[in-house]
Amino acid sequence: MGRRPARCYRYCKNKPYPKSRFCRGVPGKLQTGMRGAFGKPQGTVARVRIGQALMSIRCKDQHQEKAIEALRRAKFKYPGRQKISVAMDASYFLRQALSKVIYISRKWGFTKWDREDYEKMRLEGTLIPDGVNAKYIPPHGPLEAWKKAKQA
Repeated sequence: MGRRPARCYRYCKNKPYPKSRFCRGVPGKLQTGMRGAFGKPQGTVARVRIGQALMSIRCKDQHQEKAIEALRRAKFKYPGRQKISVAMDASYFLRQALSKVIYISRKWGFTKWDREDYEKMRLEGTLIPDGVNAKYIPPHGPLEAWKKAKQA
């Protein structure tokens, strides 16, 4: 695991990052043969899996059109058929797929709940906003809360 597990590429989740080997704390460089003098590395690269999201953007509903336009312009900066993700709004998630078409999903921001379910669960008090995500509060809880509910 090494001395710096937070900087190790195996522990970074969901986004591409410069390749780092063996938790050394510095990004490694992949070589592209003898392209530079004495076989020097050409530059940093990221390990990207097929279908992996490359970019995520979150914005409000009122900024949806501008975010879509920003995504459309950004997709030309990536060669090939990579997947570019853009998260929209506290309720929308934009995603660019292999065909480079932008999709808007039903999810609320970066959460795993649909928009209608999210609003209903917020009113019920089973979801608490927590930064870009939300915490689910299950119906069971501590024994003291159960005793208070039984006495009432």
